[in-house]
Amino acid sequence: MGVLLLPVALLLPLRWVDPWFTGVQVQRRVESWFAAGKYQKRYTPVDSGKISPHLRHAVVAAEDGRFHQHWGIDFAELWKVTEKGIDSRRSLRGASTITQQLVKNLFFTTHRNPVRKVAEFGLAPAAELMLGKERILELYLNSVEWGLGVFGAEAAARYHYGVGAGALSREQAARLAACLPAPRRRRPGAMHQYGGIILERMGQMGW
Repeated sequence: MGVLLLPVALLLPLRWVDPWFTGVQVQRRVESWFAAGKYQKRYTPVDSGKISPHLRHAVVAAEDGRFHQHWGIDFAELWKVTEKGIDSRRSLRGASTITQQLVKNLFFTTHRNPVRKVAEFGLAPAAELMLGKERILELYLNSVEWGLGVFGAEAAARYHYGVGAGALSREQAARLAACLPAPRRRRPGAMHQYGGIILERMGQMGW
């Protein structure tokens, strides 16, 4: 339990202040020391009002359709995974909420281990209580990985489309959201099929 005290203490300032760096960003920097080629970090947090609502909607539709109904842990999705059997990484990720992913991005790395998952379960409800839904989504959109060294909506929009995050169209937003399960391998331009599925989900959710 003691390992959670520092992250919990760091959550409250994040209600008002954007992090200078995240755990995943540190991980990628360290990995770059042992990889060929030059590594360039792109990370420009922006206010929620400067992020296209299409991107906000697309990410929720793609990553956590019950985001506004749960308190950090989606027990309904976890139950579905348990019924099907948790024998695939894709199933486990599907049950991970935006709040859990934010906690991972901020304080941990992408490496899979049981300790991190337990920590996510402990920190996600605390993040919901201390930050609230809108700030959680804003922090997530500003920190999530969207390519090698590309972090957050503003950097992703400029890197992939040459526009600011606020100018993203509905289709561009859906294709960016489609990259999130594998952001360093997928490119928006190739996400026609899954992007279309996300657009349909958005329409079903009233967006």
